[in-house]
Amino acid sequence: MSATVSFQVPTPRGPQPVTVSYARVGSGEPLLLLHGIGHHRQAWDPVLDILAAERDVIAVDLPGFGASPALPDGLAYDLPTTTSVFTSFCEALELERPHVAGNSLGGLLALELGREKAVRSVTALSPAGFWSEAERRYAFGILLTMRHISRRLPVPLVEQLSRSAAGRTVLTSTIYARPARRSPEAVVAETLALAQATGFDQTLRAGGSVQFTDDLPGIPVTVGWGTRDWLLVRRQGVRAKTIIPRARLVRLPGCGHCPMNDDPALVARVILDGSR
Repeated sequence: MSATVSFQVPTPRGPQPVTVSYARVGSGEPLLLLHGIGHHRQAWDPVLDILAAERDVIAVDLPGFGASPALPDGLAYDLPTTTSVFTSFCEALELERPHVAGNSLGGLLALELGREKAVRSVTALSPAGFWSEAERRYAFGILLTMRHISRRLPVPLVEQLSRSAAGRTVLTSTIYARPARRSPEAVVAETLALAQATGFDQTLRAGGSVQFTDDLPGIPVTVGWGTRDWLLVRRQGVRAKTIIPRARLVRLPGCGHCPMNDDPALVARVILDGSR
C-alpha cells in the first residue's frame, strides 16, 4: 500500500522536516528498495511480488522524485543529506538495520548506508560512483538529454509512443535492454516522473564529484551489473569489486541499466540471495 511518512532530519541549522512517499508489501525481514535519478519507486514493480513473498518490502520515492516532495530549502541533494534522510526514515518506520537494494543512484545510496552500518546487507545494481571522469561525463550527458526530451514531449505524444514496442524503445531503450517488455502505462508514468522530478538538477550537480572509495567490511555486499548497461558500462563493476574485495560481483546477462524489468526473476533471486 502507498503511504507517506514525515520525520525530522538533523542538519547544521537544526532539525528539518522531510516527507517521503513509499509502498510497503510482504512479510519477513525488512528490505528497503532505492531507485535511480529521475526514476520512481515503481521501477521496482516487476520484482515486487517475488520479493514480497519472502521479505517485508519498502519501496521508496527519493526526496524530490516520484510522489516524494522536494527537500526543504537549504538542504542539499548530496550523499550525506540523503543518507541522513534514509537513516531517519528507517527510524520513523522502526526498521532496525533493514536489508537494502538500490539501482544506479539508489545503489550508491545503498552502499553509503552500508558504510554507515545502518543496514544488514547491500545489493547494488549498476551503482553510481565507480566511474572514471570520462564515463561520468558521458552518463550525465545522456541523463540530461533524457530529461530534456521528457520535458519537451507533449503527454499525448508520450501516450501514443507508449502503445507500440517501437515507441517504448524510443522512450526507454537507454535504461532497458528489453524496452518492449515495459507496459505502456509504466512507460508513460516514468517519462512523466523524469520530467517532473524536482530534485533532478540538484541531485545531478551534487553527483559531479562523487566517487565511492571505501570497503565495507563486515557487511554482505552484492554488486550486480547488466551486460547491456549502456549508461554505466559494466567495467565499473570490476572497479567496484576492487574497492570492495569481499563483494559478490554478479553478471546479469541481457540486462540493461535498470535490470529489474529486463529479467525480474534473475534480479529478484540476486536480491534475495544477497539479503540472507
